[in-house]
Amino acid sequence: MGELIKGGAFLLGPVDEETVFTPEEFDEIHLMIKNTVLDFIENEVVPKIDEIEEKKEGVTVGLIRKAGELGLLSSDIPEEYGGEEGDKVTTMLITECVSGGGSFATAFGAHTGIGTLPIVFFGTDEQKKKYLPDLATGEKIAAYALTEPEAGSDAMNCKTIATLSEDGQYYTLNGEKTFITNAAWADVIITYAKIDGEKFTAFIVDADSEGVTIGPEEKKLGIHGSSTCSVILEDVKVPVENMLWQEGKGHHVAFNILNIGRFKLGAGCVGACKRCIEQAAEYALERIQFKQPIANFNLTKYKIAQMAMLIFTTESLVYRLGGMLDQLLDKVAADNGDLLQVVSAIREYTIECSISKVYCSEALDYVVDETLQIYGGYGYCEEYPVERAYRDSRINRIFEGTNEVNRMLIPGTLLQKALKGEVPFMDAVFGLGDELKKLRDAEEPTESLAREEFILDKMKKLFLMAAGNAAQKFQDALDNEQEILVRLADMAMEIFAVESALLRTKKIVANMGEDEARLPLAMTQVLVNDMVPKLESWAKEVLAGTLEGDTLAKTLSGMSILTSVKPINTNALRREIADAVYEGKKYFLERR
Repeated sequence: MGELIKGGAFLLGPVDEETVFTPEEFDEIHLMIKNTVLDFIENEVVPKIDEIEEKKEGVTVGLIRKAGELGLLSSDIPEEYGGEEGDKVTTMLITECVSGGGSFATAFGAHTGIGTLPIVFFGTDEQKKKYLPDLATGEKIAAYALTEPEAGSDAMNCKTIATLSEDGQYYTLNGEKTFITNAAWADVIITYAKIDGEKFTAFIVDADSEGVTIGPEEKKLGIHGSSTCSVILEDVKVPVENMLWQEGKGHHVAFNILNIGRFKLGAGCVGACKRCIEQAAEYALERIQFKQPIANFNLTKYKIAQMAMLIFTTESLVYRLGGMLDQLLDKVAADNGDLLQVVSAIREYTIECSISKVYCSEALDYVVDETLQIYGGYGYCEEYPVERAYRDSRINRIFEGTNEVNRMLIPGTLLQKALKGEVPFMDAVFGLGDELKKLRDAEEPTESLAREEFILDKMKKLFLMAAGNAAQKFQDALDNEQEILVRLADMAMEIFAVESALLRTKKIVANMGEDEARLPLAMTQVLVNDMVPKLESWAKEVLAGTLEGDTLAKTLSGMSILTSVKPINTNALRREIADAVYEGKKYFLERR
């Protein structure tokens, strides 16, 4: 096994494409599972979408149990506890494909992800034996109760209290949890409370315990078919053996599970984007205006091409991340690592998990919005599926920590890793002067993909210039400069996404030849071309908020070396990309 990639290290220098997993590397088992899930969604879930949306009793729970019969609930559960124990790539593939099931995907994801994984990763052997087999089959449904009326993004502001009984046999829980997915159907609720009002701790609560009350269903903008209720805990007795991991370590459970939830959410958004582009392409080809299909109009092609490129980047980044997590967790398993090492492994890619969540959820919002625009007035009507997809997509920017909170995490985590010596961030910043001198007279390559690599390298240096100046100016007070942190996060996300696409394209060229890579090459050229003005604008915003006077002027002069890039005409490339979507009425790199 090669050297493991450190989280956030992609920002500091080049990445070898051979270290990156891509969808072209799905094996026969991956594709078999993918087709099983797609068939299940198409034949079992989609015909019942209306019943799911109306929360018809027993429908969603019944479908979850059917998914359990197919082994779709247990890819993260070890075999010894009744699971399939697949790799993280498999988990992401299942999540992606289930996303075509509308609100069912929300119930499915909450059960298999944040509901089950705390026990998988943090449960004792006894807890795993008791709960995981039934969670693997769907005999029991799981929920995750972290959010409270006064503790949303600020999860540590939890008011739910746990008090140990005098005989030391159980904890008594009192409090209220809000916006709990699967609450009405749940048999097992992962719940967080503060022991004696101080020690934030995770517990496994049986939903049928005396004192557990489920509130009425929330009336939501979207995901109507999912259950979202409050969970009220009144003197609920939880056996001491149902405490997860250790007293006072609940934040490790919560935040590490949310990291996994974030990359899985990203995968779900990829699948939703693919469904939208199919609907958009089919409708654009059928809708006649001015005596021709609206698909012929170049502005429609622009929208379709943008959708395809966003699918390419999101798909590339989520499976790259899945491969990174698999490699790291395999290393921990090979070393017979303990729970602390597992926690450390999950936490290693906090930056990339947040990127997956934010970038993919915002990509889906763009794709579904433009799909509705292509449908025009019909897209605003309930009889067309894009209306539901438009409403359903909005929650993804709130789920698993808001996009604002995740944006704060990206640069914040990088700087924490730098302070701990985990990544040589400041070394890279201090070396920028010499790098700029080399680049002053460097010629921009004319051949793809050398040109795109050259530009991407300059964009990484641009990030280091902006982030390094901000870190040196504000130091510990940088946490208060949220506008600057947001822009640094935007830069990091764009770099990771576009680099993922570039690395994937390099592998396609190397393994399949340039003819087969024609469309990935076209998308990569457009993506790299378009990223430069975005990063230039964000970097200027950071520097103007950090420096002033002659120092700012000198820094901006140095910055011009990095942003001096010859633009290319992307119109013909976008039209070619759109025509490829029209040809198959779907995203053209889809493998089955």
